[in-house]
Amino acid sequence: MNHESRHRASRTRQAATGRTARDRARRELSQNFLVDSDTIRRYARSVGDGPGGLVVEAGAGDGRVTAALAARADRVVAYELDPVWAARLRERCRGLGNVSCVTGDFLRARPPAETFHLAGNIPFGATSRIIGWALEADGLASATLITQLEYARKRTGDYGRWSRLTVETWPAFSWRLAGRIPRTRFRPVPRVDSAVLRIDRRDRPLLPPSAIGAYRRCVELGFGGKGGTLYASLRREHSRARLDAAFRAAGLTRDTVVAYVHPDAWITLYRVLDGLPPLASPPLASPPLTPPEGADRGGRGRG
Repeated sequence: MNHESRHRASRTRQAATGRTARDRARRELSQNFLVDSDTIRRYARSVGDGPGGLVVEAGAGDGRVTAALAARADRVVAYELDPVWAARLRERCRGLGNVSCVTGDFLRARPPAETFHLAGNIPFGATSRIIGWALEADGLASATLITQLEYARKRTGDYGRWSRLTVETWPAFSWRLAGRIPRTRFRPVPRVDSAVLRIDRRDRPLLPPSAIGAYRRCVELGFGGKGGTLYASLRREHSRARLDAAFRAAGLTRDTVVAYVHPDAWITLYRVLDGLPPLASPPLASPPLTPPEGADRGGRGRG
């Protein structure tokens, strides 16, 4: 098939599907951009711990959110993989001296050596990888990310259940659902609503660094699903007497299913099992965020 024939065939396929190459790229990269100016402004205000600092933005798109972040941050490093949108990003941020635009894959970027805050209306399909990148970054102070509502609710216990990732990282990070953003605030309009997911590194970890490996092995054992309950799963490696003491301290019953154990209870449970002294005081609550306009301030979206 010569070039002209291939071109005709491509146009035929495009006509049949109604999608251009740009449409396909947008769909593959989950390019649903936040366009409501009030929501963008409120979201930018929720990033970090106040004006100033370094903000790294994943999936900057055409720069609307970037410009709002730049109005509050000392510096913004904005990543955009799609070269078409990256060009628009650079154009929009041309006069902003505190913004550096990077055309490339954020997930291949080396985290800054200094303390930074992560932001971004991130592609739904890359959410887990971007959060994994963030949790491994030594300099991360916080991540304030626009994600699919379902993902944020699962990670923050909004269904009354807790995910293994949240429990595993709880000694070092807190997870919060900071608000809901209706899907109508985006273009193209996605099928589902979004949420602002907030992850903060704790000033004081809930466990000493030397205990993290053993704690994660305990969580892995508990989520192993052996026996139907958390007690039965942990019983494989712990005595009945030690488990009973740990469960009493954590306020848990023997029939508790692992998904319904709050991460704070996991900390107490592990500390008793490992013979560590109890925490001197419960972890301090993180300061509240200002939800983006249109967000469900009660934190309860459609299930």
